[in-house]
Amino acid sequence: MTCSVAVYPCNRSTYGLSPANRATMRNVAFTRWDPLRDLLALHEQIGHLVGTDAPGWTPPVDLYETADDYVLTAELPGLARDQIEIHAEDSRIVIRGARLAGPDRDIPCEQYHRVERGHGQFSRAFSLPEPIDVGGVTADLKDGVLTVTIPKSTDRGTRRVDVT
Repeated sequence: MTCSVAVYPCNRSTYGLSPANRATMRNVAFTRWDPLRDLLALHEQIGHLVGTDAPGWTPPVDLYETADDYVLTAELPGLARDQIEIHAEDSRIVIRGARLAGPDRDIPCEQYHRVERGHGQFSRAFSLPEPIDVGGVTADLKDGVLTVTIPKSTDRGTRRVDVT
C-alpha cells in the first residue's frame, strides 16, 4: 500500500539544498512498512547468498534404538545403490545422495506440466548418543527403503558403508 504525502519545504529543513533537490522533496511518496514482506525478502536474499534456494529434497527418516543397535530407515524411492553414500564415524552417521530430475534424466519430454516429487541432492547427518561400531554398520536398499543397522560400541573410528 502506498500513500502520497506532500512535503512543503521550509527554510529550516531545506537550507543548503539545491533547487533540484527542493523540487524532489515536494513529491515524496512513502510506503507503509510491511514486516512480513521485509522478512520474506531477507529470507530470499540469505538463500541466494548461501545457496540454499537451489532445488533439493529431504527424504523422510526414522531412527530408533534397540538393545544392541540403532536402526535408521529412509524413504529413497527411485534411487539406485550407487546414488547413495553412507559415512559412519564415532557416533555419527551421514547419508548423502541425489535424485535426477528434468533434463538430467533420459525422459523424452518437451515440457513438464507438474513437478511434485523432490529431486536434487540431499544430505542428512545424525548424531547418536553413544559411540558406534563403524566396522559393523550395514545398509540394505529394498523397495525404495534404505535400512541402515548401526551396532553400538565403545570403540571409535571412521568408515564408508557400502549399500547392498
